This record gives sequence, structure tokens and C-alpha cells, in this order.
Amino acid sequence: MAPTHVLRCCQRGLAWIPVIFIALVVCWSYYAYVVELCIFTIPNIGEKIVYLIFFHLSFIMFVWSYWKTIFSQPANPSKEFCLAKVEKERYEKEERPESQQEILWRAATSLPMYTRTGAGAIRYCDRCQVIKPDRCHHCSACDMCVLKMDHHCPWVNNCVGFSNYKYFILFLAYSLVYCLFIAATVLQYFIKFWTNELPDTHAKFHVLFLFFVAAMFCISILSLFSYHLWLVGKNRSTIEAFRAPVFRTGSDKNGFSLGFRKNIAQVFGDQKKYWLLPIFTSQGDGLTFLTRLVNTADVEQATVTLQPDPSKSADDGPVSPVSPVSESQNRLLSNDQHANNIAEHQANNTLKPADSETITISMESES
Repeated sequence: MAPTHVLRCCQRGLAWIPVIFIALVVCWSYYAYVVELCIFTIPNIGEKIVYLIFFHLSFIMFVWSYWKTIFSQPANPSKEFCLAKVEKERYEKEERPESQQEILWRAATSLPMYTRTGAGAIRYCDRCQVIKPDRCHHCSACDMCVLKMDHHCPWVNNCVGFSNYKYFILFLAYSLVYCLFIAATVLQYFIKFWTNELPDTHAKFHVLFLFFVAAMFCISILSLFSYHLWLVGKNRSTIEAFRAPVFRTGSDKNGFSLGFRKNIAQVFGDQKKYWLLPIFTSQGDGLTFLTRLVNTADVEQATVTLQPDPSKSADDGPVSPVSPVSESQNRLLSNDQHANNIAEHQANNTLKPADSETITISMESES
């Protein structure tokens, strides 16, 4: 036990090395730009003041968003997604996967979930012992299930997910602005030092190296930032981009897409005045997500057939009613649809087919 604990502590310590490296580079860039460039190299006072003002604005926003991305605790599934003590004991005792799935299906009846595994089963984390909400995944580095997990980023030593995805996007944006501003303003002095128009001083090395570092980071950040902007517009996570979520009718990479504007609002919120600030404004709670139907035909003309047990006649009592699906202008899956999916699964596993009465549920949406 002790060696494992020590190894775990060492891993956690080593995980901070990329963050420390970025912090050192940022501190050096601050010194090189403010002291070596603005104070010792630039002769014009007005140019110095303008450069320093815009530099500090981009620097503050960059550091603020980076800090929030690092130290925002990843959001985890709530207690309602944990199995009850009795159900957990039964689940652990069961050896057959089919019986375990039956326990999970019964526990998931009241939970707002639409996605499943590739085999159509309930998504369950044996490590955390929770039923995974939609878009939730287990992070092996953090050793926890993270809501709307995008990826684990070593440069922030944290999981990027529901609680800090907006901060991560702003971190990329402001780091790109920071690098672009440095590269653009240093360029003329980089050329002068390179062509020996300026005398060789201790500032020469800092200015030359500052331009190379800013240009290098700018290129790498631009590609990553562009990719994540594309993901935001599609309302996908990095995981969903590589492995499409599976719904009742099959996998659909655009299953959570609500249209470009609504997709943007999912991450940045409804109030545009807060979009550029690293404060939490994302919509929802990370547990439930609006979901477009995979197949429009399922909304306009879908049927679910339940066949009762032939050993029971109509006189034995009425069949349990199934609540209809409410209409939706945006053609989104509602909680009633989820209840019908659970009812369909349980009916298919518990009721035997027979040539008897059939109950049909029709679902329609507004045209």
C-alpha cells in the first residue's frame, strides 16, 4: 500500500512540470518584453506607453483564464447517479452481465439519460461506481468521472470539461492574442538587431529569442484554438469527435447539436457581455443536455409496440399507461422520450410475445 501511495504522489508531482514550464516561460516573456524591449530598447516614450498598456491587458486576461482553467475543480456526477446500497450489493454479487444490466436499467428509469454504450447498454463506471450521465467519461489521470469531459490537458494539469471548458477556450484565445501581440510589436526590433542596425546589448538575445518563442507558440496555439472553435460550433467534445455518442437509434456525431447559435450559448451562455470574461456562464448543470433526434422520422411518426403476457387477460387489470411525448419546436428529446425508452427495454426483456392485443404509442412534433 505504501509504495503505491508514494508512486501516486510522485505522479501528481511530476504532472505539474508542464504547468511550471509554461509559468517560467510566461514570467521570462514578461521580463523580456517590459524590461529589455520597452525600457532598454524602444526610444520613443509614446510607443513605450502604448505597447505597455496593450501588453498588460492581454497579459492579465491570459493569466486570469489560465489560472481558472488550472484550478477549476472538474464537475462530477451527483449522488442521484449512484446506485442505492441494496442495488450496489446486488450488482456486485451478480456474475452475469445481463443481470447486471437489468439492475442498471431499473436504477436508470428516473435518470435523464439518452446515450448508451455501443452495445446499447447503460453506461456504468465500475471504478467510480456511478451511472454515467450523458457526455460523462472517466479520466484515468484524475481517477474520477468528469461531466462533459473533453480531454485531460497536461499543460493545465487538469481535466477540461463542463466546469472549465469556457475557461480553456478563453485561455487559448488570450494566449494567441498574447503571442500575436508580442510577435507583431517585436518584429521591427528583431529585424534591426538581426541586421545590426541596433548595437549589441544584453537586450539583443532577449528580443531575438522572444520573437522566435512567440511565433512558435502562436502557430501551435492557432491550430488548437481553431479546432476547438469548430468543436464549439458543432457542440461536440474532443472525445465525441473521435467516437460518436450512441443513442436509441444508433450513433450520431451531431446528436447534441442544436444549431450554431445555441451551440455557442451552451458553452458561453446567453449574455454576450460575459463571453470574453473567464467567469462561469455555461448553460445547464452538466448532467442533462438538450438532444436533437437522430432521425426526424422518429419524431414525426414513431411507434413503440408493447405486447402483454398471454397468461394475463384484460380482466386482470389495466395496462400501465405510458405518458406521451410532448411537442417540441426544436425537435429535442424530452424526459418523456427517455421514459419510453426505458419502458421499451424493460418490456422487451420481461414480456413474452404473443398474438394478443397491441398498444401503440405515436409521437409527433410541430411542423
